[in-house]
Amino acid sequence: MDVFAQVSVDTPPSMMLGSVSDSVTPEVLGDIYEDANNIAIWRRELSADLVAGVDELVRSRTALQLAMSVSPRTALGSVREALGDHAYAVALSEDIASLVEMFAYLFDLDTVGLRLTTLDYAMCPRFHVDKVPCRLVTTYQGVATQWLPNHVVDRAKLGAGNNGLPDELSGIYQSADDIHQLGNGDVALIKGERWEGNEGNGLVHRSPLPIPGKKRLLLTLDFL
Repeated sequence: MDVFAQVSVDTPPSMMLGSVSDSVTPEVLGDIYEDANNIAIWRRELSADLVAGVDELVRSRTALQLAMSVSPRTALGSVREALGDHAYAVALSEDIASLVEMFAYLFDLDTVGLRLTTLDYAMCPRFHVDKVPCRLVTTYQGVATQWLPNHVVDRAKLGAGNNGLPDELSGIYQSADDIHQLGNGDVALIKGERWEGNEGNGLVHRSPLPIPGKKRLLLTLDFL
């Protein structure tokens, strides 16, 4: 697999830490290695088969909570087995296995922590940073992850610094226009606090409130 073979190590960092790299091609995910970037986004359109499969899964499963350790070799079979013998399992399992392969290749990982979850609530409703090196997130259905560019964030308002006020009133950002959002199918690499050299610069993000009666289907991949 050579999709990330051309990761640049010579490109000078942007003038401002916390930059975003955003493209419709998967090669953009390699830009997470640039010091200035704390998010890289592959904007993609889901295939009709995958959209139909996700719709069927969300309708037919009252709840889905998969958490497993997989490798590029085992991901397809493990996810297919967990989803069961259903038509929706084929396209979704293949897509997830492809993302596992990309993530493992990009970070030279033997195994990956995988979570696939249906949600009818905001899992992490407050703006926060992750205590991980890097996390892959993609929302197959429903509202997707929201995030803030570094230059608009008052990090003193994270956690207890919000003084019990909601994000909209805490001062962590100044305007609703400051909030950026992923789309369905977009694949994002989110740099966390444990990425070497990124301490204090993890991407500030949150789970949005879901649309009433509309579940989210969220995939995350993590280092183990």
